[in-house]
Amino acid sequence: MINQLYDALSTAEAVVVGAGAGLSSAAGFTYAGKRFEKYFSDFIEKYGFTDMYTASFYPFSTEEEYWAYWSRHIYYNRYVPAPKSVYNNLLLLLDGKEYFVITTNVDHQFQKAGCDKQRLFYTQGDYGLLQCATPCHQKTYDNEEIIKKMIAEQKNLRIPSELIPKCPVCGGKMMVNLRSDETFVQDEGWHAAAQRYTNFLTCHKDEKILFLDLGSGGNTPIIFKIPFIQMTMRNPKTIYVTINLGEAFTVKQIADRSIVINADIAEVFDKMLNKL
Repeated sequence: MINQLYDALSTAEAVVVGAGAGLSSAAGFTYAGKRFEKYFSDFIEKYGFTDMYTASFYPFSTEEEYWAYWSRHIYYNRYVPAPKSVYNNLLLLLDGKEYFVITTNVDHQFQKAGCDKQRLFYTQGDYGLLQCATPCHQKTYDNEEIIKKMIAEQKNLRIPSELIPKCPVCGGKMMVNLRSDETFVQDEGWHAAAQRYTNFLTCHKDEKILFLDLGSGGNTPIIFKIPFIQMTMRNPKTIYVTINLGEAFTVKQIADRSIVINADIAEVFDKMLNKL
């Protein structure tokens, strides 16, 4: 399979990368186990949380506690370095290729690895951005400074009340810019990235495209997994690749033009780089 992937990447005229949660997991951003226990032991003791994902939906009774949890969730999944160099290795593999990335991940790791922002569409938001919770306007705000203050000053599962973020327009509550319902803010940057993605697909639609599906799961297949499969069906020159430990699959209609690798993404990248 590694040889097939190497050949497909080498001969592709364009590469479209779809990056899901499995890619960040391979980079070490796991949401359960020792990493969760290390950073959230006090929340686990009080609430019995089992992982960061389910804990993020907990209805905290105060904003002070809500932001104590969320500041940690954001900090350790957005502002600390990735434990493994998976994102950097992916960009090494893409070096010199015509590529574009669409991702459902919100941890900013492509940008931190040096991905050209003009080649990136982060569809579901960014842990590093805040928005009005209503929302009263379609704009997002960088949160690094306030998040780091929350981390430094929180005590007993709470942040100081004066650090609770307020909307600069209406004075109401703010929230992390993550897609969960109709309140998700799609600002100018989001729309510009969406248009660049559409333009890339249009420009290369008749070429030999490699659709590289990395770590997509069952939560949001409509974002890129299903479209990748549909576009592979329409263009006989294309190849669909899926790499995901435990969740890699294709459909029979394109089985002859699919490379399915059920393995750890980090290990696959290492093997590919060794061939290079």
